Amino acid sequence: MKRSRLLIPALILAIALAAWGCSSSSTTNSTATDAVETAPESENHAATTAAARDYPVVETGQDSCYDNRSEIACPAEGEPFYGQDAQYEGIRPAYQDNGDGTVADLNTGLMWQKDPGDKKTYAEAVAAAEDFNLAGYDDWRLPTIKELYSLILFSGLDPSGVQGGDTSGLVPFIDTDYFDFSYGDTSAGERIIDSQWISSTEYVGTTMGGARTVFGVNFADGRIKGYPADAMPGQPEGKSYFVIYVRGNTAYGGNSFTDNGDATITDNATGLMWSQDDSGQGMNWEEALAWVQQRNAENYLGYSDWRLPDAKEMQSIVDYSRSPDTTSSAAIDPVFNCTPVTNEAGQLDYPCCWTSTTHANMHGGSSAAYISFGRAMGYMQGQWMDVHGAGAQRSDPKGGNPADYPEGYGPQGDAIRIYNYVRLVRDAG
Repeated sequence: MKRSRLLIPALILAIALAAWGCSSSSTTNSTATDAVETAPESENHAATTAAARDYPVVETGQDSCYDNRSEIACPAEGEPFYGQDAQYEGIRPAYQDNGDGTVADLNTGLMWQKDPGDKKTYAEAVAAAEDFNLAGYDDWRLPTIKELYSLILFSGLDPSGVQGGDTSGLVPFIDTDYFDFSYGDTSAGERIIDSQWISSTEYVGTTMGGARTVFGVNFADGRIKGYPADAMPGQPEGKSYFVIYVRGNTAYGGNSFTDNGDATITDNATGLMWSQDDSGQGMNWEEALAWVQQRNAENYLGYSDWRLPDAKEMQSIVDYSRSPDTTSSAAIDPVFNCTPVTNEAGQLDYPCCWTSTTHANMHGGSSAAYISFGRAMGYMQGQWMDVHGAGAQRSDPKGGNPADYPEGYGPQGDAIRIYNYVRLVRDAG
């Protein structure tokens, strides 16, 4: 059973519509208002609280528990693997198809284009946003990486390694009841996983030996990576991506941190409280979950309800204006303390942090998602380098020995990070 963090009803559309400036759906507006007004008082309070936040973090949609390999019955408190993503319930995803090519996110106050259409280069995506008009609105924009990541669902299954072009048994990392989605076109020479959706967030550093880089979300395999912003060798016109535009809630993704003076930090935009310090040491995923339980048993910093953050909570505190190469810091607000580490290239760097979210694939749940607050390293062209950017979300085995991967893994030789750090989170209210 999930431990409820918040009571959030799905229908807060009346408030969201007001934020969007919508007036063309009076029937829906009335229905939503009635639903909120007749909800129990506790749910009304929760709905008002969530709607009042500039940056509500919607949960990942992961409802299954895992050990180091497979799906399991969710463990009880004190047992191994207790405290993972599926055991905590927050703001559930809630959308409305407006029937005009747009989708309303009832939690975030964002309105989305439903169909990404044909792929575009990054330059084409930026240029097309200025003249884009849909459903009578002309204030669409290319989403930031935090806006785009709000749509990810970790009920998806990573298809990496699947052979052939049959996608009938695959599950993407986005709600296909509301958004049009396509895997890569294998008949055109693409891989199944070539469903990268581009954002407006450019990496302040560079990747792959000096390339200008922009972040995107791969809704086929469930990751954030930095992608080429310009043409690369073999792609004279530039790599192409799926694009959906967004409008509404321009404050979404902005943090509002308060240093509480007791080694905790509250983000008033999300309603989350964080530990100011990370764990100071790396550990595997099972150890990370156990470390959180130990801190709770000690009433750490005066609280006993800390948890390992899910992937979307952890990504919410990434500061994409910072990187080791440009600010000599981690990609996180300096109100936080971040333990320095030495990376695979011998550089001063900053650690990755585990999330409670299993990154399941077609064979089970042996990997978990983490966020890179330092360089997202890979082994390419005979050397280690930043290949995906500080702020990437990748996934690696929950246990094992990283020395078994001396030149990384995958097309970009991703460094395998099995011993990651922990930063605690709890609800501030």
